[in-house]
Amino acid sequence: MAFLSKTFPPGQRRIVDEAQLCERFPLTYNYIHTFDRGKGGAWYIPPEWLHANQAPPRTIIEAAQLASEAAVSNPERRIPFSNIPLLVHQKWDTTQLNGTKESILSYVEQWLMYSITPPAGANPMAYFLWDNEGVLELMDEYENDLTTDFIEVFSPVEKVDIFRIVACKWFGGIYGDIDTKPLQHPSQWIRSTDLSEWTDELTGKTYGVAAAQVPQDPSQAQPVNAIWGIECDTDPDTNTHWRTSYTYPVQLTNWALASAPQHPILQYFLDRIPEKAAEARHRAAHTPGVSSLAELHYDPVTRTGPVAVTQATSWFLEQHDGLRWNALTGLKDGGKNKVVGDVLILPITGFSPTTKKFNRNGKGGWDHPDARLAHTAMGSWHHTNLIVEYGKFCRSVFGLCKDWQKMW
Repeated sequence: MAFLSKTFPPGQRRIVDEAQLCERFPLTYNYIHTFDRGKGGAWYIPPEWLHANQAPPRTIIEAAQLASEAAVSNPERRIPFSNIPLLVHQKWDTTQLNGTKESILSYVEQWLMYSITPPAGANPMAYFLWDNEGVLELMDEYENDLTTDFIEVFSPVEKVDIFRIVACKWFGGIYGDIDTKPLQHPSQWIRSTDLSEWTDELTGKTYGVAAAQVPQDPSQAQPVNAIWGIECDTDPDTNTHWRTSYTYPVQLTNWALASAPQHPILQYFLDRIPEKAAEARHRAAHTPGVSSLAELHYDPVTRTGPVAVTQATSWFLEQHDGLRWNALTGLKDGGKNKVVGDVLILPITGFSPTTKKFNRNGKGGWDHPDARLAHTAMGSWHHTNLIVEYGKFCRSVFGLCKDWQKMW
């Protein structure tokens, strides 16, 4: 009797055999899968960043500290026109990657290739893959006041949302979900033209950096300290955003971000965590039939995800720079990169390019000059839930279910 072999969509097949993992993804195999030089994850630090007598780090936290300090001392170790160190942070449950989808392995391989053997004109980067143990140790050591809530209140997806903010707050660098594919080396993420002045047509207020104010000496403090990308860009005078499952007409993504250490936006995000935890504990205590926090269902998109980072960023830029948030739309200017204060907001193509030939929201393709990375939505959180899917259908077809939970 003949058996039909199972077929997989492109990139979905899991690489189980170690020999195949080594052959197809050699950097991932050598620098991540077989890493045995410390705890909390796996890492690569360019050798030239280390002193000759440097004691090797024993944990991923020590490694991140070391790399962050090394990046501060040399402008070539930062994204040009910024104070953001060339450190890449990613998160996975374990560094044992056999059994992982081949597409995800290919993205990790690309991040490592950019880190270890960067293309001409780009610089090496430090790379960190944090595992569950490393994340918990990071929280315990650096955000101890949040650790109990982190463990008891928030779901696995939300924990990763919080982790990325904490890692960038303390060490700086670039965060990318494990299912993001870098399309350009981060050394090329900011061009001089991205800093150009621009004007809000409604308020007449001008933002950006005048050409004469851009430091010519890269060792001087640079104008950009954070990078965010738009994932939803719709007309605020319509209901298009919520009918397509977004909370705001102009909404940021959090599957990728970049920041110098200690940016106030990151702290504002973290300052909201105790409030959200207290609300959940109160709800669990006063909801009949609920005996534990685990029985509550919260939408991570809203509580710790894109909505939360949009709220933190919009609050900061409105308070600090007088920004009218919806002025960031690219619908009328072809999707310009916009600097506000020390924050670069990428147009929707920046972190959300598309492979579709036709789209109605202004996204460019993966080969567009503005496309820095792509998100492929293949993470472990990505699954189908009938309640969520019905909510999408209800919003898009009937214009109802506006506040229906978007993730479960």
